[in-house]
Amino acid sequence: MSTTNTPTSGLHPQVQAYLERISRAGFAELHTFTPEQAREGLRRQIPMLGEPEPVAAIEERVLSSAGHQVPIRIYTPAGVAPLPVVVFFHGGGFVVGDLDTHDGLCRSLANGAAAVVVSVGYPLAPEHKFPAAVDVCFAATQWAAAHADSFGADGNRIAVAGDSAGGNLAAVVTHMARDLGGPPLAFQLLIYPDTDFRRSNISIREFAGRYGNITRAGQRWFMDHYLHSDEEKLDPRVSPLLATDHSGLPPALVLTAEYDALRDEGEEYAAALARAGVPVEVRRYPGMIHEFARHPFEAGATARSEAAAALRQAFAEVAEK
Repeated sequence: MSTTNTPTSGLHPQVQAYLERISRAGFAELHTFTPEQAREGLRRQIPMLGEPEPVAAIEERVLSSAGHQVPIRIYTPAGVAPLPVVVFFHGGGFVVGDLDTHDGLCRSLANGAAAVVVSVGYPLAPEHKFPAAVDVCFAATQWAAAHADSFGADGNRIAVAGDSAGGNLAAVVTHMARDLGGPPLAFQLLIYPDTDFRRSNISIREFAGRYGNITRAGQRWFMDHYLHSDEEKLDPRVSPLLATDHSGLPPALVLTAEYDALRDEGEEYAAALARAGVPVEVRRYPGMIHEFARHPFEAGATARSEAAAALRQAFAEVAEK
């Protein structure tokens, strides 16, 4: 495992300006909102993400998956088919977020990785509690591998990716694919992933309610909506860091942010992968906060470029075998 660690650097000026813009919105106090109010609050931030990149084609489909009607959005970049596949799961604490809130990130990954991105609109809590999102995301990954030829892609070159809660789902899907007969995955891209619902490490405690991170009450709000009980926090399908075996998982890139409450658990998960012999790289971005990869920060563009390069390399290695 290679890791880039930096001393405390102070918030990047672009981040500081962004936080000042949203400070009056009270978005860090989500526990005072209803789920639908919180969802609409995140949607209202979409114009702040900048103009999305054009891609060669976008297709909307609906999957009947794990008892749910699941919207998916397929992003196809310019290139010669069949292209590799990235199955993407959006962030939002399992309660908020959708295909539109992460549209820009998916476009960027599709173009940068020269891969078809299948973005999955998995069912949200509290209407659909654990394990609904897990089951749908795994079923969607299986579907993408089995039906890749229907959208001009190569199901033998497939990766999973996600940010925050989506990073959690991507990590969990890799374990399920290993244990339940596939599909074989070439790579996992985990962008500031949520991996440990115990919420006990240093960054989750020290950064709560600061630097745009939600408060401790907000953390509980999300967890209570997603889970049926506190006991489920220890389930490896909820907290993949707590899995007893991380061996045999696909290579990983884990992106973290210096001022993100989820920083430590993302880096701890990478360390667990490394101890199990999984090739993994960690990149901590100085001066950055949670969600930075979706925003038009200079470091966000760098992170998206680095993620795309890692995906391209992983797909090239599969093609060479």
